[in-house]
Amino acid sequence: MVLQQFGGVNGIAFYASTIFISAGFSDSVGTIAMVAVQVPMTALGVILMDKAGRRPLLLVSSAGTCLGCLLVGLSFSLQNLQQWKQITPILALVGVLVFTGSFSLGMGGIPWVIMSEIFPINMKGSAGSLITLVSWLGSWIVSYTFNFLMDWSSAGTFFLFSSVSAVTVLFVAKLVMETKGRTLEEIQTSLNRFSEK
Repeated sequence: MVLQQFGGVNGIAFYASTIFISAGFSDSVGTIAMVAVQVPMTALGVILMDKAGRRPLLLVSSAGTCLGCLLVGLSFSLQNLQQWKQITPILALVGVLVFTGSFSLGMGGIPWVIMSEIFPINMKGSAGSLITLVSWLGSWIVSYTFNFLMDWSSAGTFFLFSSVSAVTVLFVAKLVMETKGRTLEEIQTSLNRFSEK
């Protein structure tokens, strides 16, 4: 849940217009394109979650958010270097759309689903509340610091988010287990075995 927030989703969502304007692209066209990508990708994620599994979708989703932020960071880097001026606005748009679509596919909803599946019944309420608090705190930190980061370095901001997404790929690959089609007891047994290693 922490990696979900520190991947920059709320900075990108709340300041999409600013990002598009800074990149030299129309903010209204960019925002409409974001919604046009977000809605079908969210629906696709819901459909695929029980077919493909949570873990593969998280891997694809976090890799996509990494690529999306990398493209936006590259766009701002090229702008700073005064290179490929005609391509950089399109590159920023493509990066934001890749990020938005990828996040909607998995990273947006699956961590909440896994959270509800891994805790024992006697801890679901308190653990869920704590995780929600941590998630909203992360959201506030990213939203609050986004403008400061953009003033520091537009390209650096997105390379930072891309790095967090890359760490998310590694985290999911190494530590997140598949919960699709498993009972609470099976999940708890797997978690107990993992903690004994």
